Amino acid sequence: MAAEAPPTGGPVAARTPVVPLSTYRVQLTPSFGFDDAAVIAGYLSDLGVSHLYSSPVLQAAPGSTHGYDVVDHSRVSAELGGEAGHARMCDALAAAGLGQVLDVVPNHMAVAGPENAWWWDVLENGPASVYAAYFDVDWDPPESKLRHTVLLPILGDHYGRVLEAGELRLVRRGGSFTVGYHGHIVPVAPRSLDRLLVSAAEGCDSPELESVGVAFGRLPIATATDRESVRVRHRDKEVLRSRLAELCADQPALAAAVDARVEAMNHDWDALDALLDRQNYRLAYWRTAGREVDYRRFFDINTLVGVRVEDPHVFDDTHALVLEWLDKGIIDGLRIDHPDGLLDPEGYLRRLHDAGGGRWVVVEKILEPGERLPPSWPVAGTTGYDFLARVGGLFVDPGGREPILSLYAEVTGRSTDFEEVVLAKKHLALRDILAADLNRLTGLFVQVCERHRRYRDYTRHELHEALREVLACFPVYRTYVRPADGSVSDDDVAHVEAAAAAAAARRPEIEEELFAFLADLLLLRYRGVTAPGIPAPVGEVEAELVARFQQLSGPVMAKGVEDTAFYDHVPLVSLNEVGDFPGRWGTPVDEFHRACAEAALQWPGSMLATGTHDTKRSEDVRARLHLLSEIPDRWAEAIGRWRAMNDCHRTAPDLPDSNAEYLLYQIAVGAWPLPAERAVAYMAKAAKEAKAHTSWIDPDPAYDEALRSFVEGVAGGDDFAGDLAAFVEPLVTPGRVTSLAQALVKLTAPGVPDTYQGTELWDLSLVDPDNRRPVDYGARRRLLRELPGLDAAAIWARADEGLPKLKVVREALHLRRRRPSAFGAEGSYTPLVASGAKAAHVVAFVRGQQVATVVPRLVLGLAGDWGGTTVDLPAGRWRSVLTGTDVDGGRVRLADLFAAFPVALLELDDPA
Repeated sequence: MAAEAPPTGGPVAARTPVVPLSTYRVQLTPSFGFDDAAVIAGYLSDLGVSHLYSSPVLQAAPGSTHGYDVVDHSRVSAELGGEAGHARMCDALAAAGLGQVLDVVPNHMAVAGPENAWWWDVLENGPASVYAAYFDVDWDPPESKLRHTVLLPILGDHYGRVLEAGELRLVRRGGSFTVGYHGHIVPVAPRSLDRLLVSAAEGCDSPELESVGVAFGRLPIATATDRESVRVRHRDKEVLRSRLAELCADQPALAAAVDARVEAMNHDWDALDALLDRQNYRLAYWRTAGREVDYRRFFDINTLVGVRVEDPHVFDDTHALVLEWLDKGIIDGLRIDHPDGLLDPEGYLRRLHDAGGGRWVVVEKILEPGERLPPSWPVAGTTGYDFLARVGGLFVDPGGREPILSLYAEVTGRSTDFEEVVLAKKHLALRDILAADLNRLTGLFVQVCERHRRYRDYTRHELHEALREVLACFPVYRTYVRPADGSVSDDDVAHVEAAAAAAAARRPEIEEELFAFLADLLLLRYRGVTAPGIPAPVGEVEAELVARFQQLSGPVMAKGVEDTAFYDHVPLVSLNEVGDFPGRWGTPVDEFHRACAEAALQWPGSMLATGTHDTKRSEDVRARLHLLSEIPDRWAEAIGRWRAMNDCHRTAPDLPDSNAEYLLYQIAVGAWPLPAERAVAYMAKAAKEAKAHTSWIDPDPAYDEALRSFVEGVAGGDDFAGDLAAFVEPLVTPGRVTSLAQALVKLTAPGVPDTYQGTELWDLSLVDPDNRRPVDYGARRRLLRELPGLDAAAIWARADEGLPKLKVVREALHLRRRRPSAFGAEGSYTPLVASGAKAAHVVAFVRGQQVATVVPRLVLGLAGDWGGTTVDLPAGRWRSVLTGTDVDGGRVRLADLFAAFPVALLELDDPA
């Protein structure tokens, strides 16, 4: 257990929460730090943004480019500019009238070297560390060899081979010892130094050194976790370490004897192995992680360890600085990263709400189709993936579904059933990268069954397979059952029962009763009895099974779907986006309106996004690719030509496979003009994520090289380049119009719109790291200054520079500033009725009876002709914010409304 300590921070003073009018996301990096963010404060204010929304700023692991690998919650990142740089940024933002929203990572920390002092202490002291309870380590795992030990899968080969190759090196620094392996460094447990120091003492005839060595060996063992043993161990080890450092500094001969013994050990494999065998960690080949790692990771990333933020002391120590910033008004709100990884998301969010004074908080929650954000969560809403999918679907023609799926099947020979692909990829994730987590869960299930006589005869294999199938069939990321208070929602019941039924149907060789028992456990229905007729409370093991199942189902979904199926099932890749479902083609306009009306009532402060640092393609790439759903025949013809044209670039008949080739053509269309180096980098990542022929953990060099060669050949082919340009050029303007429509809907729909860095101009980025390239703010500032002097015609004439999108973003954001009541919690949402032959091609609504948005959809089908279609505006005099013209309420011809600019943002004139 961890030694108890008083909480480090108190609740933040109550203050009326500031709900941002809009946010602008920036990715802070060592090359774009606090001072760089300070420089753009004035530009963001001029753009109309109310809040800078930044990636994590706490101290991250050395070399971090994103900040999600925190090592120290008590200070800001030195690489971003340190405390002084952070203060300068905050001052600049305040001077520009901007607030801040901060991205916070409660779920995990990076297991870097001594930079993470908490983890370093755990490695040094094992279960007796004062920080042992801070991390989600299984000190009693199914593998007995790992009991009371942390598996460290950092070696590039089997442990014995690495040891005998001399790649592990023991090093002394003062009174401390470490073991180094290339770029890795781990501490040596103080208690294990006794033999080394006693041996060195014999060599230099030093009773003092011998005394220190013997004292090290008498430290309380690492499994002695009672408070007094922990206290004594930590007191005495530091005293002994200081004494050893003094002896080595004062007596060169003694230091030389110790160092000689260290050097001898580095050449004596048996001796070094014996020392390593006494550590609180087990160095291992990196491939062992998938099946044996004994700490909860962030998905399958071995260098990110789960944090037990459900512990009040851990919460206090990881949130003290952030809560201080909230209290001082330095930041106004938080974005919570990956709440689904937490043991008790609702409990965490309630503690955060109370400690943070009820500030504005949004959560990175990915909602599956039909899933709701738990209404009991004290948050403003999500980070906007659900909106991204909903608004994007407005611009997908469902009529293109069958012909494109047929084309995909014909070209690739692949299944067109996305759910079938997802199931297979989830099983792949459970087998190859999350097997250790499943084994841990199986061990709990075994313990539970032993406690219930009716189920004790099921074998470990049967329990393992039942769990595996239910996890694979789970329809959402996770449920939110709370064993501590018995909370089970109707949604939880529906999701668990659906998964159990589907799993039972797929695995008839496993008794259905076992699946029913598992479902009952997950829904807290099975508690046994303490006496005849008296229900027992949920047992500790049963409760842990529920919690661990919920923490595992999310990574299974994420690794199976987002990180694998989205790269392997690619009929129309613009649908393969975080929060979206490729089996769903298009969002009916009525459905969109219903969702927005509901959001206005229930989640008016939720974030709205169309692009993030995690999206697979930028909003502009998706907007262009959506157009393919309107022209499936032209798309099929182009695919046929390009396949014939580029067959010469293959190094073998099936290298690369046709699925990769089909994906390449979509990316070439969506991001055109796409330089060869970006295409090569994207396709290399996509192939490894798809895990069909190659992967990050099992690369196939022959396939990787064939793919690289093919992509370079395609990108460099003059005939293909000309044909591609001829195909894409007619899509450029419709794609831009679609992008403007999507952006304007986001900027005026119920919620808080976010603009991802740089996307106020056209942005044809692909998945990270492509979407995290430097942004040219100088060019954006110059264009923004030019806008006031340009009319709509001049702006559209310079469309290639991105001016139309900048105009829409700037005017909509400034309108939100002028009329906050139209967009806030009190701002109503009213759909507008369109009439005429092309009524299905328009989306229109009014906010707060003050602002109207009217945009086209499925623009290729319009063919530039609205055919007399009209929209009914509320009575009054309206002014077009984008063109400066006046519009009378009533029936308005869309051809007239869109004559000067392809989307319309209207502001009601205030009565004189």
